[in-house]
Amino acid sequence: MAPIRVLVVDDQPLIRRSLGLIIDGEADLAVVGEAGTGSEAVAQALRLQPDVVLMDVRMPGGDGIEATGRIAAEPELEGTRVLVLSMFELDEYVDAALRAGASGFLLKDAPPEQLADAIRRTRSGESLFAPSILARLVEEFLERSAAPPATGLDRLTAREVEVLTLIGRGLSNDEIGAHLVISMGTVKTHIGSIRAKLHARDRAQLVIAAYEHRLLR
Repeated sequence: MAPIRVLVVDDQPLIRRSLGLIIDGEADLAVVGEAGTGSEAVAQALRLQPDVVLMDVRMPGGDGIEATGRIAAEPELEGTRVLVLSMFELDEYVDAALRAGASGFLLKDAPPEQLADAIRRTRSGESLFAPSILARLVEEFLERSAAPPATGLDRLTAREVEVLTLIGRGLSNDEIGAHLVISMGTVKTHIGSIRAKLHARDRAQLVIAAYEHRLLR
């Protein structure tokens, strides 16, 4: 199979080089380009059509959040996912990245193997968050418990509700299949149906939906 094509975006050449070494060290991953600003990231994404954009947050020439939003909204880049990588775990960055269309948010001190796994999961439509960030996302939705639950859950089948609940718990496709004793193809079919019914762009939005629909507390 062709390797997952990654565009590395960071304003520091040394960090881009370090990330590139990690990515190219994996047989199924390949760096296809680099960018040092947000505007360059969008231009390179349009030119190279990568599978995953590894996006820094703070950069000159348009920050990573703005670039993420432009990439997510670009019809020509429908198959491109954005994984935000930052030194900071500030709430406003996480919230802004998700709203812009990012599929995950990792910290730059993540181990190399976690970064590689996050790229693979992002490409497959899953989402990956640093544990501390995911914990705060959960807390945020718990604090909204006084608000009425989101609508649309009645459009899901009982099995789809089970799958959405497990997604909200952070389980991977493999783990969901093992938990429900169903095949990987069936898991993917259920997830595709849930995304369509809830108008969710990717798995990150499904995690949010699980909490908005009060499936987890």
